[in-house]
Amino acid sequence: MGETIVITSGKGGVGKTTATANIGAGLALSGKKVALIDTDTGLRNLDLILGLENYICYTLVDAAEGKVPYEKALIHHPQYSNMYLLPTSQKYDKSALRGDDLSNLCQQMRTKFDYILIDCPAGIEQGFQTAIAGADSAIIVTMPEMAALRDADKVVGELNRADLTDIKLIINRIRPDMLQRGDMLDIDDIKEILGVQILGQIPDEEAIIKYTNKGQPIVEDTTSIAGQAYRDIVSRLCGNVVPFIDLTAKSDFLTKFKNLFR
Repeated sequence: MGETIVITSGKGGVGKTTATANIGAGLALSGKKVALIDTDTGLRNLDLILGLENYICYTLVDAAEGKVPYEKALIHHPQYSNMYLLPTSQKYDKSALRGDDLSNLCQQMRTKFDYILIDCPAGIEQGFQTAIAGADSAIIVTMPEMAALRDADKVVGELNRADLTDIKLIINRIRPDMLQRGDMLDIDDIKEILGVQILGQIPDEEAIIKYTNKGQPIVEDTTSIAGQAYRDIVSRLCGNVVPFIDLTAKSDFLTKFKNLFR
């Protein structure tokens, strides 16, 4: 039976959908069969980040309403043989999908997929409640900023109230230079604040924007620190023990290099 993971954030704009796309692609590259479900009805973006916006015929809402079997709404990614997308609709709002509908779909899909990743809408309203209904575990994506962390803490509480206690955290958009100066919270600070296991940390790289705009996951880029960070996250999800990248190492080298010319 496959594992269903909801990827959520509380605060919008923290990189949750980008994380969903890259974790999905990374799992597919590791030989896992994975389905990505976009539950942000009305504001879907996962199809854009995966470069699949022109392949959509049917949606999650169609499958939930029984208009088509979910298999007909799935889009097989042309680059990743083991990855599929179940896109949602732009024509409806969050009320078009109920938690029971999503839970039933996930139950049907468990026998066909190793992992089902649910891209959750931002916030903790109806869309959030629907997205978590069919999940076994959760990954919260946040940033090392107080507003994002406060929202993430609220999400932890909501997940616990829904009896979802297997919660992990991805810290996105980390600035190594700010970490080095002590102007940004590090992973130990954030772990202490939220009390949640850290699954990974993603540096703030321009390459992420470039890949996102091209509709390609960065996880395959072997020259990118962010790409390596996503590969490490996938490896940890699969049960491997992987040390965290020292994001300040590059900044330390550059500082020493510049000091030679002062």
